[in-house]
Amino acid sequence: MIEAKQLIELNNQKRTGLSEENEKYYSDFLIYMRLQLTLSEQQTEEVLMEILDHIIDGQREGKTARMILGDDPKAYADDIIEQLPLEKKRSIVTFVSSLALNLFGYFLLIRGLLLLIGPMFKEISNEVYPVTYSILALLIFFSSLMGVKIIFSIIKNSLFKEKQTPMKDSIKAGTMGMISTGIIICSIYFLPDIGPSFMFPWYASLISGALLLGLSYFLKK
Repeated sequence: MIEAKQLIELNNQKRTGLSEENEKYYSDFLIYMRLQLTLSEQQTEEVLMEILDHIIDGQREGKTARMILGDDPKAYADDIIEQLPLEKKRSIVTFVSSLALNLFGYFLLIRGLLLLIGPMFKEISNEVYPVTYSILALLIFFSSLMGVKIIFSIIKNSLFKEKQTPMKDSIKAGTMGMISTGIIICSIYFLPDIGPSFMFPWYASLISGALLLGLSYFLKK
C-alpha cells in the first residue's frame, strides 16, 4: 500500500498534466477534502488519487472535470466525506501534541534570544513563574487553534466559486492573525506574576526550546 505522503507527492506530479480549467476544478476539490482534518488521511489521499486518475482519463477523451464529476463539486465532496472513516484518535492526539510543542518551543527560543540580547539595552529578569507561564501557554495554544480554525473556514468558503475574492479573503485572514497576535502580546504584558518562581536563564530557555521543537518534529514524522 502506498503511504499518504507518497500519494501526496504523486498527486502533485500528476496534476501538472491537467488543463487550466480541470486544475482549478480539481484543486478546489482537493483543498476542500484535505481541510477535513478529522478524516483518515490515508483514505482521503487514496480517494483524491482515484478521482484525479478519472479526470486525467476523461481529459484524454476531451472531457472536462465538470463533465465527469458534475456541476456541484462541493456536494460530491460532501457525499464522499460522509463515507470516509475518521482519523485514528492516536493520530489526532499526536497532531495536537505536535502543534502545542511546536508553539511552546518557539516561545522558549524567542524568550532565550530576548534574554540574551535584551540586557544590552535594558535589564531583564531571568525569573519564571510556572503558574503564569502555564496560563500564557494555554492562551497561545487556544488562540492559535482558533485562528487556524477560522482561517480554514475562510479558505473553505472561498472554494467552488466562479468569482474569487483573494483580497477580501486575505484581509479576513490577516485580521484574524492580528487579533490572535494581539491576545498573546496583551497576555504577556498584563498577566500578573502568580505563585512561586525560579531562575531560568537564556541558555536553558534556548536548549529547552530546541528540544521541544525536535520532539515536535519527531511526532510529525
